[in-house]
Amino acid sequence: MNKLNLTNIDTTLLEAVADNGNAEIGKGAFSLRKNGKSVFINNTPNITIVPKKDLPGIDIYFRAETKGETMRMPVVVTEEDINDMVYNDFYVGKNADVTIVSGCGIHNDGNKDSVHNGIHRYYLEEGARVLYKEKHYGEGSGEGKRILNPESEVHLGKNAYMEMDTVQIKGVDSTIRSTTGVLEDGASLIVKEKIMTHGYQSAETRFDVQLNGKDSRVQVTSRSVATENSTQKFVSKVYGNNECFGHVECDAIIKDNAKIISIPEIIANNIDANLIHEAAIGKIAGAQIVKLMTLGLTEEEAEQEIINGFLK
Repeated sequence: MNKLNLTNIDTTLLEAVADNGNAEIGKGAFSLRKNGKSVFINNTPNITIVPKKDLPGIDIYFRAETKGETMRMPVVVTEEDINDMVYNDFYVGKNADVTIVSGCGIHNDGNKDSVHNGIHRYYLEEGARVLYKEKHYGEGSGEGKRILNPESEVHLGKNAYMEMDTVQIKGVDSTIRSTTGVLEDGASLIVKEKIMTHGYQSAETRFDVQLNGKDSRVQVTSRSVATENSTQKFVSKVYGNNECFGHVECDAIIKDNAKIISIPEIIANNIDANLIHEAAIGKIAGAQIVKLMTLGLTEEEAEQEIINGFLK
């Protein structure tokens, strides 16, 4: 697993899902998974990647006090009839401040489905900080579906901080995205999600966060656009089990014959829990389109400009 051989399709997928394109592919702390197998791993003095012995996947160890380093771990699927399940565990040492760049790109020209299921578990020690970036992308001319089901378990120690920035670009036929969190004293979890669906695609998001610690905080912001005959579902549960703060915001634009379901739920189990949820679903206002058309844009261009701004 020490030689990185990329095809043109690999390169295209990596450009779509890897932060900063291909500039950092294979450099620094890096793991590449392709068609259900680990094909390349590179370690650094502060970040160690160890293949699991009992399950498919890797364990990633970030040394305490590590600052400013990035670990990249893209996945590419270029064959039909792949059903991949991977388990990745992240152990972030005390006071580390690091970035994790993940993502999965699927190219399917066949008639059978291609599936990638990823279970990621994050264990942040006291004072650790993580910025997590994830992109999902699908392409290909085949009738086989491109299916992605990411599952994240977040465990934040005292005063730990994690920010998750997830994007589903296009071409994913079906996805169920699940995130659970358990937060200790002073811990913070920030989640930013952007999803766009079209055709007959379906996307479901599930959040379940336990605010166990005093002064723990969670903020979830979901922005999505559903077009044509696609379906989206957003379900969130936030449990305030101590003096804490939680805010869940779900905003969606709906077009054509699409369907969107939003079910935000907040549960206060402590008198000092401060919990808020907001949900809004609507179509693009005609006045916005007309205003942009007066600047020389066509109706389609105006609509796309509004959507791009909404998902920024």
